[in-house]
Amino acid sequence: MSSLDVARAELALAVLYLNKAEARDKICRAIQYGSKFVSDGQPGTAQTVEKSTSLARKVFRLFKFINDLHGLISPTPQGTPLPLILLGKSKNALLSTFLFLDQIVWLGRSGIYKNKERTELIGRVSLFCWMGSSICSVLVEIGELGRLSASMRKLERELKSSEKHQDDQYKAKIKKSNERSVALIKAGLDIVVAAGLLQLSPKKVTPRVTGAFGFVSSLISCYQLLPPPAKSKSS
Repeated sequence: MSSLDVARAELALAVLYLNKAEARDKICRAIQYGSKFVSDGQPGTAQTVEKSTSLARKVFRLFKFINDLHGLISPTPQGTPLPLILLGKSKNALLSTFLFLDQIVWLGRSGIYKNKERTELIGRVSLFCWMGSSICSVLVEIGELGRLSASMRKLERELKSSEKHQDDQYKAKIKKSNERSVALIKAGLDIVVAAGLLQLSPKKVTPRVTGAFGFVSSLISCYQLLPPPAKSKSS
């Protein structure tokens, strides 16, 4: 491929990526928490950027609660243990509630809904729902990683040491394990971010700590949304 073809392919991937509303939301999230890290909760340009970006992100999430509502009523993969099913459904329910309440918060902060005290209360309830969904995510990922590890050990016993890295099923399980490990780290970071936004431990989880954890979590989200690399065609 010529350098022009490579540039076209890379630009096509960038367009595909930026066409996703979810990707634009996560880029804005990185800006929001990066600004929070810089401001450390102090008034100034960085805090203004943080607040304006936070409000703008809520528009991207309008009616997004339907996604997790659909996940809540969708059937689970066959063979999934009951505790993991319950945790997964709890995660969907809590995240859907968070996203629904977040729309009311947006109405309040944009001046459409006039009751400021109730808006703040709904905002705190929504953040507790998000924290609960993140805790459920951590537990789900730990459980699924345990299941993956057990199935990989079983597969290793069936395959020779030199063959396992050539086996498609084994490679798929390694890839899935890596993806779930990244998701586990992100969910753990989000718990700290939620605790910081709720000011549950203001001396330890300062605005700067919240901003740092939120920024790293946002970068992970951006990475997770990257399109898969195109497979090279064999000549």
